[in-house]
Amino acid sequence: MSERIATVTRDTQETQITVTVNLDGEGRLACETGVPFLDHMLDQVARHGLIDLDIKAVGDLHIDDHHTVEDLGITLGQAFAQAIGDKRGIRRYGHAYVPLDEALSRVVIDFSGRPGLFMDVEFTRAAIGRLDTQLFWEFFQGFVNHARVTLHIDNLKGFNAHHQAETIFKAFGRALRMAVEPDPRMAGQMPSTKGCL
Repeated sequence: MSERIATVTRDTQETQITVTVNLDGEGRLACETGVPFLDHMLDQVARHGLIDLDIKAVGDLHIDDHHTVEDLGITLGQAFAQAIGDKRGIRRYGHAYVPLDEALSRVVIDFSGRPGLFMDVEFTRAAIGRLDTQLFWEFFQGFVNHARVTLHIDNLKGFNAHHQAETIFKAFGRALRMAVEPDPRMAGQMPSTKGCL
């Protein structure tokens, strides 16, 4: 399998974002988004997904975090779509349950080519630090639409909002890792009876 690395830049009147993703990395993150809790969550994705992420984002944070978080999801999704290529030989599906103390989340992903986000999470706080918890949905919606994946996110337990979010992002990283891994039994075949994804 050739190098699965992609760099994507999104430049709008609201944000300027560049994302480089290496699907076969070591879990390294270089990140400057201006949104500290988001940086912490992206570190979980990189570390637990064994995906290298290099992210530079400048956004209109003087207004709020919305455009930066949403556009980062979009740009990350585009980078994944480019890096994954035609999807031959990958496992395609990934899933993970991750606990953190009282919190437990499940994430299931399918690199199906069909965007769909199904997120059942009731955060116990409206914000973590200064980050509005509603923006997690915007991040994942941007990712799903542009990576063209089906993504199910369920927070099954938890009363600490930080723990809820962290279990979600850790499970997202683990599910990504499983889904994008080369499957030696597939021997470069398309993981679909359709012959394409």
